[in-house]
Amino acid sequence: MIQYRLERITKIFPRHQVAIDGIDLEVRKGEKVALIGPSGAGKTTLFRMLNCTLRPTSGRLCIHGENVETLHGRPLRQMRRRIGTVYQQHNLVPRLRVIHNVLSGQLGRWSTLRSLISLVRPSDIQLAYDALMRVGIEDKIFTRTDELSGGQQQRVAIARVLIQNPEVILADEPVSSVDPSLAQTIIRLLLDISDCMQKTLLMSLHSVDLALAYFPRVIGIKKGKAIFDLSPDKISEDLLADLYSAHLPSFEEEKTPDEESRSPVYQ
Repeated sequence: MIQYRLERITKIFPRHQVAIDGIDLEVRKGEKVALIGPSGAGKTTLFRMLNCTLRPTSGRLCIHGENVETLHGRPLRQMRRRIGTVYQQHNLVPRLRVIHNVLSGQLGRWSTLRSLISLVRPSDIQLAYDALMRVGIEDKIFTRTDELSGGQQQRVAIARVLIQNPEVILADEPVSSVDPSLAQTIIRLLLDISDCMQKTLLMSLHSVDLALAYFPRVIGIKKGKAIFDLSPDKISEDLLADLYSAHLPSFEEEKTPDEESRSPVYQ
C-alpha cells in the first residue's frame, strides 16, 4: 500500500523563493526512510507538506490515496491526526508536567472542555505511563518538563506521538541537539517503534553516517530537489560529495543560530 505519492511537488514562498522544486516520490506503508542534505535544502518544508501544515504550490500530493488539495475542515483535521511529527525543538510546554505534554497527543480527539479539565486533573494516566515506559522515562511522569535534559525532552516528544497513535511518524532532525551516543539510542527507539507498531517512519537527519547505518532507504535533498533515492550500499562518496558541494543556503524555515552555524556532518 502506498502511503505517500508526490507528483512534481513544488513549494514557492513569497519573493519567488523556491523551497521544493518538482519532487516525485512514493513511500509505502511501513517503510523506513531517511532524508539527508545540507541545511536549507528544503527538508523541513517537505515535512511540513507531508504532515499537512503546508500545501504545495503546484503538483499533486496524495496521502493514503487522498489528494491533500481536496481536504478542508474536518477531513483535513482527521488526516493530520494520522500523521505524528517529532520536531527538532520538541515543541513542548516547558512549565507543564511531563504527563500533560504527553497527553497533549490526544488533543486532536478531545473536546475543548476535556482538554481544559485534563490540565487540572489528567485523565488517561496509565496511557501516559505506558508511553513513557516505552521510551524509558516513566519515572519522570510528574516532573516539570523544563527540569529534564534535552534527550529526556525528546523522549517526551516521542511519547506524545505514541499517545497520538498515528499511522506515519515524521521525525524532523530529532537528534541534532543531543550527543552522538544518545542520537543512536533515539534513532533505534524510533525504528523499534516503527517495527513493533507497524508505523511508516520518515526521518530527516543531519548526520549522513547515522542515515547510512540505520535506514534501508536514503533520499538526498539539495536545493529543493531529490538528487538520489537509494539503498545505503549504492550511495557512493561521489554522490555524497555532490550533495554537499557548492552549497549556498536557499530558503527554508527560520533556523536557530546554532542550526545556521553547523556544517554538514558527514565523514
